[in-house]
Amino acid sequence: MRSVAIAIFPGVQALDVAGPIDVFSEANGFLAPGDHYAVTLLAATRSALRASNGMTLVPDATFDAAFDPTFDAMPDAAPDESARTFDLALVAGGPALPDAPPDPPLTAWLTGVASHCERYGSICTGAFALGHAGLLDERHVTTHWQHAQQLADRFPRARVDFDRIYLRDDRLVTSAGVTAGIDLALSLVAEDHGARTALAVAKRLVVFAQRQGGQSQFSPYLTAPADDTSPIAKVQAHVMANIRGAFTVRQLADVAGMSARHFARVFVQETHVTPHEFVERARLDAARQMLESGDAPLKAVAWESGFGHADRMRTVFAKRLGVTPQQYRERFRREADRHAPS
Repeated sequence: MRSVAIAIFPGVQALDVAGPIDVFSEANGFLAPGDHYAVTLLAATRSALRASNGMTLVPDATFDAAFDPTFDAMPDAAPDESARTFDLALVAGGPALPDAPPDPPLTAWLTGVASHCERYGSICTGAFALGHAGLLDERHVTTHWQHAQQLADRFPRARVDFDRIYLRDDRLVTSAGVTAGIDLALSLVAEDHGARTALAVAKRLVVFAQRQGGQSQFSPYLTAPADDTSPIAKVQAHVMANIRGAFTVRQLADVAGMSARHFARVFVQETHVTPHEFVERARLDAARQMLESGDAPLKAVAWESGFGHADRMRTVFAKRLGVTPQQYRERFRREADRHAPS
C-alpha cells in the first residue's frame, strides 16, 4: 500500500483536500488491495476544523502523532508494514495562507517529513507553507497564478514558474490553483500505476482530460486589472477584440491615452507581464480555442489568431506549451474521443 498524508488547517481550501483524495480513492477501485492508497488527514490537533467554504473537516491524527514510532500510517496494512512516515506528504492550500505568518506545528512537520518521504509537496497555495519550511530553495515550483508573484517575492530563492499546471522537481511536487490538485494527483497515479489507470480515474471523476504538467494555466483574462474601466483593461479588451491586429507599444499606449513609456510601466505593474507578452498569450489562447473547436488549416488558425504565419504560431506553441499546434489539436481530439459517450 502507498500511504498518503495531507496536512490541513483552519481555513484550508476544501477542494484542495477533496480533489486529490477522490483521485486516490477512485484509483483504489482499479487496483489490487496491496496497491491501494491509504490517505491520512493531519492537523495540529484532532479537533474538527472549518474550511474556507464553511465545511467541517476532522483530522485523522495530529502532526505530533505522525512522528510517534507507534503511529501506523497504513491502518489497513499488515503489522510489519506499518510506518511512522509516508510515501507521499502534501500540504493543502487556503485563501489566507499567502498572507499568513508561519504555522509552527505545520512547519515543523513539513521540515521533518520531507526528508523521509518518497515524494512531498503542495497543492495550490500550500507552497507558502513549504516555503516557510525552507523546502522551496533552488527548486522549480508553481502555485495559484494569482499568488505566483507573491510566492516569488516572499521566497526569492524559489524558482517560481507562473504558468504551469503542476511541476515535479526531484521528490518535490507542486500544483497550480485548486482543481490543479486533481491534475497533480492523476499524474502521481499515472506514475505509480500507468496512464491507463489514471485515465480510468479521470473518466470516473468526469474530468475532461488530465492536463499535462507543461500545459499553460494561463488565460489572458487572468491578468485583467481589478478595475475593468481602467486604461489597462481598455487596452486588454481592445487586443482581444482585434486579435488579428499588429500591436506596438505606441499603438496600445494611444488606446490607453498614455505615453508609451508610462503605459509600459503601468501595464507591467497592473498585470505582471509586458504588453508584448500579453498580446502573445492572447493570440495563443485564441489559437487554442480554434484548434479545439474546429478543423481550420493551421495557416488559417495562425492568421485568425494574429500570428500571421504558421511558423510563428508553431514557435510560440513550442515555447509556451511544449507541443506543436498540430500535436495540440491531435492530443485534444484524442482525449475528447476517449471521453465521448460510448
